[in-house]
Parts: sequence; C-alpha cells; structure tokens
Amino acid sequence: MAAEIHSRPQSSRPVLLSKVEGHQDVVSAALLIPKEDGVITASEDRTIRVWLKRDSGQYWPSIYHTMSSPCSAMAYHHDSRRIFVGQDNGAIMEFHISEDFNKMNFVKTYPAHQNRVSAITFCLTSEWVISTGHDKCISWMCTRSGSMLGRHYFTSWASCLQYDYETRHAFVGDYSGQITLLKLEQNTCSVITTLKGHEGSITSLWWDPVQRLLFSGASDHSIIMWDIGGRKGRTLLLQGHHDKVQAICYIQLTRQLVSCSADGGIAVWNMDISREEAPQWLESDSCQKCEQPFFWNIKQMWDTKTLGLRQHHCRKCGQAVCGKCSTKRSSYPIMGFEFQVRVCDSCFESIKDEDRTSLATFHEGKHNISHMSMDISRGLMVTCGSDRIVKIWDMTPVVGCSLATGFSSR
Repeated sequence: MAAEIHSRPQSSRPVLLSKVEGHQDVVSAALLIPKEDGVITASEDRTIRVWLKRDSGQYWPSIYHTMSSPCSAMAYHHDSRRIFVGQDNGAIMEFHISEDFNKMNFVKTYPAHQNRVSAITFCLTSEWVISTGHDKCISWMCTRSGSMLGRHYFTSWASCLQYDYETRHAFVGDYSGQITLLKLEQNTCSVITTLKGHEGSITSLWWDPVQRLLFSGASDHSIIMWDIGGRKGRTLLLQGHHDKVQAICYIQLTRQLVSCSADGGIAVWNMDISREEAPQWLESDSCQKCEQPFFWNIKQMWDTKTLGLRQHHCRKCGQAVCGKCSTKRSSYPIMGFEFQVRVCDSCFESIKDEDRTSLATFHEGKHNISHMSMDISRGLMVTCGSDRIVKIWDMTPVVGCSLATGFSSR
C-alpha cells in the first residue's frame, strides 16, 4: 500500500511526485485535499480511502472504508469536510471527515439513481446534491431532508456533469454525443438548449463561469470549446489526442486547458491566443476543385463517361474534394489540428511553416487514465486509472502557475 516517491528534476514536462498503490480494482476517482499532503480515492473495489503522506515520505491510508457497492463517482467539499460517493447501484452516500483526516462518519444515503452514478456535484448554498447516472437522468436532492427535489430524463446514459452555482445552470453530457443545458429550480427544470458537435459519447465537461466557456471531451478523441457567453455560437475544435478524452480542466489564470486521454496522453493547450473556428464541411455532388463527379452522382458520371470518385473534405476550407485534389497532409494548430489532417492542395500551399508551430504540449502519463483532477492553486494534478494506480504530478513546469507548495519529495 505504500507510495513510491520520485525525485524532482527541473524540466518542461509534468513531474511525477508520487505513486499511490493499494486498490484492488479500477480507481474511479481521486481528489487532492486542499492545503494538505493528502488524496481521497474511490474505487470499483468498493473502498474509499484517504491517503496522507507520512514522515517517511510515503502515502498510507488513514481512512479505509468499505462500501456495499463499487464506487463510481465522488465529490468532496473541503470547507465543510463533506464527501459524497456515488455507487454502481445508483445510491449516493454522504460522509463527514474529521479535521485530522483519520475518521469518516456516515451521514446519510441518497436514493438518487436506479443505475450507476456517473457524476456528482454538491452546492452548499442551496444544500443540493446534483448527480447524473446511467439511468439516463440528472437528479437533484436536498441534503437537509434527504428527499428528491427533481429529475430530468435524457434519451441515453448521462455521463458527465458541470454546474454553475450562481445561476443554477447544469450542463449534462450523454452517450449520444449531446450536451444539454438545463436551468434547475426547486422542484422543476427547463431545457435551455442542446449542443451537438461531437461524433462520439461525451466523456468529460468543464465549465469556466468567469469567461463563460464550456469545454467538452469525447470518445471521438476531440475537445470542443463552446463560447456560451459570447452569444455568437463560436466553437473551437481541439484535436491532439489519439484516444478518448477522459478528463479536462481549464486554468482560467493562465488561459490553459489540461486534458487527459485513455491511452495516458496528457495535453496542455494554449487558449490565450486567437484561434480559428474549423469550417463546416460543404456538401457537393462533385469535387469542388476539379469538378469530377462523386460516385453517387450517376447522371454526371453517365454524361461525362467517367468513374465516380470518393468524397473527402479539406479540414482547412471545408470544401468537398476528391483524393487527387487532396493528396497532402498538414497540421494546422491555429484551427486545433495538432497532428496531420487532410487538406486540399491549394490550402496546403497557403500554409506556411510557422503556421505549423504547435499550440499545445503533449506528455506521457504512462498509465490508462480514467479520471483526473487538479489543485490549480498549487499546480498539482492527480490521475488514476484502470491499472489501479494513482499518480500525483507537479504540473508547474508546463502550466505556468508557480504556486506549488507541498507534495514535494523533500
């Protein structure tokens, strides 16, 4: 159960400070305890554990609590020392942690869902615990009475949740690839809008209430930034991961987005520049460069006695083109394409070498990341995954904020 300690060399990549090992199954969630050398973990092995760093420099569980069902989600409110744990059976259990993090007392059980809980958030001002689940709904319950206040159902599994505490707006991502914006009231809710842009299920969301930006990560390996406050419907596409995006965190202070993917990839995106929107793909029955017909354009194929061609799209201009007119590949980071994508030959000629300069840094987490969270004030990140290992990282070499204290290997 001990944690391995790593040295702290100066570098321009994340520094692994500690590995915490001991869980017997997938670690569903891990959260850094603010102002403490500690981490809270919840796992499919049905345990919640609070790990504190001992004088030896190793992490040992000061709390080890076994639940009745595998743990699937977790929320922790540090000021009130309240922890909410979602389970595979649909229930949420609330606990109170002692000041010294050595004892955890059961408070109550919330029958929030009929199936696996996917995300939880707690709002102290309204005393609501809000959650999403694989029973295709969002629920909000009163933490004073323990009673259900409201539910709203979607057409597919609700996979992730973000909440604006001031305006009571909830953002819910689901397995169909849709994001729903809801306004929650005491006993009812109203759907404000739905956002559609991903080609795969939504796996992670992050809401920045200051700039009013929503970031979504999906199983299609991409991230979309939705400018909710801009009123113009502006969206930015970010493509740099090679597997599904499991977790995202926007650092408002430095205008950077940190994202993690299932293959262990960690990306830090520079959002402090004027990025370009990727174009909508245009539809055409023939190549918009050479005018050769596409294979479904039977009439033109017959008239010109030519074989139909396959349709492709240039990622830079969005035009429908044939393979011969789009033989080149290029990265184009200003539009979010960090690796090489198909572009038409004329767009390829217009891209200068400096246009290919990366606007993100990519790093290797070296384990299958299923969850990530950050303590932004200290520049710390914790990742956990299907390999049952929890890793604590110093992110200050790559995220620009140098406020890190604690979690040092000294």
